[in-house]
Amino acid sequence: MPPFLAEIAQLVVNGVMAGTILAVPAIGLTAIYAVLRFPNFALASHATIGAFAGYVANVKLGLPVLPSVLCAFLAAGLVGVVSDEFVLKPFRAAGFITTAIASIALTIGLENLVRFAFGNELRGYDLPIMRDWRFGDIRVGPQQLQNLAIAVVAMVLLFAFLAFTRTGKAMRAVADNPMLAAIKGINADAVSRLVNFVGMGLAGLGGMLIGLDTTIDPLTGFRAILSIFAAAVVGGLGSIPGAVVGALTVGVGEELCLLFLSPDYRSAVGFMAILLVLTLRPRGILGARAY
Repeated sequence: MPPFLAEIAQLVVNGVMAGTILAVPAIGLTAIYAVLRFPNFALASHATIGAFAGYVANVKLGLPVLPSVLCAFLAAGLVGVVSDEFVLKPFRAAGFITTAIASIALTIGLENLVRFAFGNELRGYDLPIMRDWRFGDIRVGPQQLQNLAIAVVAMVLLFAFLAFTRTGKAMRAVADNPMLAAIKGINADAVSRLVNFVGMGLAGLGGMLIGLDTTIDPLTGFRAILSIFAAAVVGGLGSIPGAVVGALTVGVGEELCLLFLSPDYRSAVGFMAILLVLTLRPRGILGARAY
């Protein structure tokens, strides 16, 4: 394979893997938006909380990666329920803009709590050192494949939960038509707590997956939130399949931009993707729809 084509192929593979991981927190963001009707930017701090919860489980308690990932999901999900109940819920009556701004303030507060507890230094997980696998001209890290598998399993389980369980169908009903769901006797408060637990849990899981591929610090979620938001908007805010498509689009786009731009400009791809897609398709690639 010619060197230029080999480089493109490598970047596409990297982009697909990064996009699959990005899809996990993007699904959390779009699920919360579909039910509660506001973009919860506190997802950034919950991604950081999940990353550090997984760090404590993996490094301090000596647990393997898979149980640590579960700890990341549970910790971020529980904090998500508590923070929404006591901080964001009182703002909802004031409208989605006020609530979204409050979520930004919340994420700054939670990030500083993480900073107070763990400091500012970079931290890494306790992972075995393994050589990359080569498939022709393509290099793939074993940890990357494990992260990819975890992300795919998490998404499959979520889709199955929404499609085949009574609780999942109740979540979809509230997202589609809250008034009709209330008439049918569905408890909207219980659904909102559940969607916060699942959505922020996915954010925490995604935060740890990002950290497994790099390192973590109190700004782990903050650095990723633009790409996460771009993925949700590009795919169609409120659409879970759209979040997956948007994440893959942003992930591959961020990698391919390295052919022409410095890595310092990768974050600009998220902005450009939002502007381009919303200019051509204001509702996103798959259109804004609930689940």
